[in-house]
Amino acid sequence: MANSTLDLLGQVQVAHEFDHTALLRYASANVSGFPVSPFSFAIKQFGHGQSNPTFLLEVGTAAAVKRYVLRKKPPGKLLQSAHAVDREYKVLRALGEHTQVPVPKVFCLCTDRSVIGAEFYIMEFLEGRIFTDPKLPGVAPESRRKIYQETARALAALHSANVDAIGLGNYGRRDNYCKRQVDRWTKQYIASTGEEKSPRNPKMLELSDWLRQNIPCEDSSGATAGLVHGDFRIDNVVFHPIEDRVIGILDWELSTLGNQMSDVAYSCLAYIVDVNLGNEQLGEGFELAGIPEGIPSQAEYLAGYCSASGKPWPANQWKFYVAFAMFRGASIYAGVHSRWIMGNASGGERARNAGNQANGLIDTAWVFIGRCTVLPEYPPSVAQDHMKQYQGKFVPSKKVVELRDRLIKFMEDHIQLMENEFYKLAQSSSRWTVHPEEESLKELAKKEGLWNLWIPFDSAERAIKLILDGSNHAVSTGAQDQLFGAGLSNLEYGYLCEIMGRSIWAPQIFNCGAPDTGNMEVLLRYGNREQLLEWLVPLLQGKIRSGFAMTEPQVASSDATNIECSIKRQGDSYIINGNKWWTSGAMDPRGKLTLQLLSISSSP
Repeated sequence: MANSTLDLLGQVQVAHEFDHTALLRYASANVSGFPVSPFSFAIKQFGHGQSNPTFLLEVGTAAAVKRYVLRKKPPGKLLQSAHAVDREYKVLRALGEHTQVPVPKVFCLCTDRSVIGAEFYIMEFLEGRIFTDPKLPGVAPESRRKIYQETARALAALHSANVDAIGLGNYGRRDNYCKRQVDRWTKQYIASTGEEKSPRNPKMLELSDWLRQNIPCEDSSGATAGLVHGDFRIDNVVFHPIEDRVIGILDWELSTLGNQMSDVAYSCLAYIVDVNLGNEQLGEGFELAGIPEGIPSQAEYLAGYCSASGKPWPANQWKFYVAFAMFRGASIYAGVHSRWIMGNASGGERARNAGNQANGLIDTAWVFIGRCTVLPEYPPSVAQDHMKQYQGKFVPSKKVVELRDRLIKFMEDHIQLMENEFYKLAQSSSRWTVHPEEESLKELAKKEGLWNLWIPFDSAERAIKLILDGSNHAVSTGAQDQLFGAGLSNLEYGYLCEIMGRSIWAPQIFNCGAPDTGNMEVLLRYGNREQLLEWLVPLLQGKIRSGFAMTEPQVASSDATNIECSIKRQGDSYIINGNKWWTSGAMDPRGKLTLQLLSISSSP
């Protein structure tokens, strides 16, 4: 069963007591709508969670009881850079004011320690449900599945936030995230363990060395980095009181910019290991103990996240990310245990078991690293669940559903397997060369009937008549059927675009990538027979590529009416006058044709 957010309350622990009168005076002056002279003012402490102490403020007036939440730094000596409530406030405010990511509204940040003895912020109270047990006991199977799906979607929404647009562009470094995190948590672990602290485990330092040697290559550049929550798991998510949808993501203490797959792996730990501070030792995760009815498999959960976020399937790097998640968890729990020894752990006596849990995570990480396979090579097909959403709306035809299923299988069986290789080439000094496997996959896509799916049926009809006019057939009937697509409308093609768009490399494998598709359609609709034979047919066959020159250095070229580059007829020739740059496709070695956007100048 879920816990109501109010069920997680208890009395304020002695170590966390502070001046209620000073807080009331501050809140009345700094929180909009906060009662100035309330009838009652009560404070309780949330018992769930082990980071920054969190409290419920209940303010009684003649009309109603208002509720707020306060989070503050814990007392005592703290590790450097830990418990930064100002960063929590900053990220919550940015997301709340500029995105649709579900977070509680924040009201004020207080950095004056004289008020209650520590920095703190006040935010809205979310009345809803928190699932402290990832097995979701007492929840119907259909709701369990929905809850996990919504959790994956909430994480995808978080990861889709444009940090530069919402003022978080400098929230952290984007490059070498995992390397820096391994170094950070190694230092935190060493600082939290030893004499008069939690006992130090030498296997933890060996795990740190293994992680340093196995950091994924995409981590160094930070090109795919974004907002990272840092502690994303199902019990840090608040669900609506009666609906299976997320209304708030909590506990942003570890948030920063970096490699977002670390969040995904951390959210999947319940599949690997059962971490519960109420128990002395770790338990088995879903994969060994059995997945409760209704909860999706780890692969299904990941496929849902990848589908919603547009991220590639992480099979090749999954061992690292999960081992890193357990390594970081072990460091966090060692810190919790040390704070318990010092008497200032916010979780009270439950923190007594944190040392055992830390060592259990270390051992489990090494067992996980030793496994031959940790994730299927390809994601499970999500076609059946996804198609249900179209019922009663734009229902795809049987033909489109069959094409979609074949397209998903091709993506799973071939493209996702090669994504890392394509990525390595794109990041190397040979980025403008063609990976040989790309051409092999193109030929396979042709054989599978997944070629040129973008071509509108009316445009294909015109081109076929022109090309096949007369006895000198440039294209055989069989090749013609292959080259001119599946005869789809734009709406029908849209269902297939959604699948191809999950991989940056997929469109060109199916000959459905820009700028070629736009250029080919211009030729399809307006080219004469000679132009079709010279340029269109090789493009349709995938033998050449094309470029598109629109952008100019002096004007906002996204508005075509601004184009300055001109074309003017002079006798039997044309004169083009102007500058183009950032030409799409210009560096492709297969490029043989470039279309330019020009303004027409009348002859004098």
